[in-house]
Amino acid sequence: MEQEQPDITQYELNKEFLDRLQQAVQEQDEAFIRQSLDGVNSADISTILYELDTEGCKWVFNLMPVEKGAEILTELDEDVRRDFVKSFEPEELVPYIEEMDSDDAVDVLKEQPVRRREEVIARLTDREQSKYIVDLLHYEEDVAGGLMAKELIKANINWTVTQTIEEIRRQAENVSKIYSVYVVNDEDILLGKVSLKRMLLARAGTKIADLYDDEVISVQTFMDEEEVAQIMRKYDLDAVPVVNVQNKLVGRITIDDVVDVITEQAEEERQLMSGISEDVEETDSVWRISRARLPWLVIGMAGGLVAATFLGNFEQDIEVIPALAFFMPLVTATGGNVGIQSSSIILQSLANPSVFSESVGRRLLKVLLVALLNGLLLAAFLLLVVTLMGYESQLVLVVSIALFNVVLLASFMGTVTPLVLDKFNINPALASGPFITTVNDILGLGVYFTVAHLLYNI
Repeated sequence: MEQEQPDITQYELNKEFLDRLQQAVQEQDEAFIRQSLDGVNSADISTILYELDTEGCKWVFNLMPVEKGAEILTELDEDVRRDFVKSFEPEELVPYIEEMDSDDAVDVLKEQPVRRREEVIARLTDREQSKYIVDLLHYEEDVAGGLMAKELIKANINWTVTQTIEEIRRQAENVSKIYSVYVVNDEDILLGKVSLKRMLLARAGTKIADLYDDEVISVQTFMDEEEVAQIMRKYDLDAVPVVNVQNKLVGRITIDDVVDVITEQAEEERQLMSGISEDVEETDSVWRISRARLPWLVIGMAGGLVAATFLGNFEQDIEVIPALAFFMPLVTATGGNVGIQSSSIILQSLANPSVFSESVGRRLLKVLLVALLNGLLLAAFLLLVVTLMGYESQLVLVVSIALFNVVLLASFMGTVTPLVLDKFNINPALASGPFITTVNDILGLGVYFTVAHLLYNI
């Protein structure tokens, strides 16, 4: 009686499937691996490979077609890919590099030592791609030149529609997605672009010069990747051409690369706002994660010690009026929340700059008005609640007035701090989270006891 085989006609990534896959890897069951992963998206296969050890990962990977393997490599996280690729000999890596777009190939090679990188490039049989890769290796990763791919479709302004379509057919294997055909002159100077729709509707002998649109948005090779992302997001572009300082067309950046930039930027700012100083993931080592978290925890603890020392100066005040201690957490917590809210709004405006942005003076005035309104409403609410709780009127006034002033001060700090950091080219995301909370705690306590001193005449 034949053993019943598991149903693998429909792919579903779950614990049961992963256990069966790991068993197949141990048993070297090639048929199961090929059948179960046939037609599965490369991103899903890369997720599966994370769950295998290096040896098992390499064995499964070698069962994939070269084209699929190249896609999987581009989907892997950088840290994982860097270690995984080390298990390949240079000649083993060459077929996968040749299947990649030039920008993805450069990303993989830049993660390897220089000697290993050059050994791979020297073995490439596609001399055009080899030239593309060498050109792109000169650019830093965080500029337009480091994001762009060399593969694109361009047409000379003197060509006819027929000639251009022939060029598209010639390049179809190298260019997976054609968003536009870029128009250049004999010196490769970018002049504009022409849509596929206009070419298909035009007569075969029509000149590109009569069809192209000379209003084309481009970026220069040295432009920062965040500026590129802002431009593509602002103008809703699927792809943008890249030119050098002579305005010669040298490549293009597609939307998938920009999405990666936006995602990385958001993760970096989120980690900074959370008090994590390095780019870490859950799969990283305990030491790496601890090292990333520790600096801001130490800074926060140092701030707490300063606050404790500062609070010690008011020990006699608390002994005279013990009820003052009851409302300290309320004042500091409110100040911290207000500061984070204010800094978050400023960070949002800094991330989406506009030529029509308000001046610093108008921003501060608006923040002041918002803080005044919120401070008055919160102070009035607290005044009512603390009075109903039966506390003496003098303490009620101290807490309400202190809270009002803390809201004003925290709003000011939350607004000014990211603006100042941005002015000095320091990531303004540092102004949120542990930093602004610690500062506002100390300032809030200072305001609270200063008001108590004045009203109680201590």
